[in-house]
Amino acid sequence: MWLIDQRAEQAISQARREGLFDHLSGAGRPQQLEDDSLVPAHLRAGYRLLKNAGYLPPELEARKEYLRLTDLLAATEHHTEREKLERDLRRLEILLGERFRELPVALTQRVLHVRKTSGPA
Repeated sequence: MWLIDQRAEQAISQARREGLFDHLSGAGRPQQLEDDSLVPAHLRAGYRLLKNAGYLPPELEARKEYLRLTDLLAATEHHTEREKLERDLRRLEILLGERFRELPVALTQRVLHVRKTSGPA
């Protein structure tokens, strides 16, 4: 499992144990997968345009690069090239670790905000 996935799963599990998901509006109903309600209204049109044009947020670009480096590393037999790819992969892992260190805190704060504004179902 990828680092960001692990951190998100940990934060979700903790929030579930603490009951932060109890009584949320929409509980028991299917999610709207194209929901952009978390994007500020003044940015939605721009984000949708970028998404439709194939641009990814920096986090997903980094994940795409991580997967590309992993695939290259698996296919490379030359020792010098493997060392370079391993260095690049480690640099990217460090960058991603620093960038997403605050993810569990941000997720918990968002859940608390949603719970506070939606109230009991």
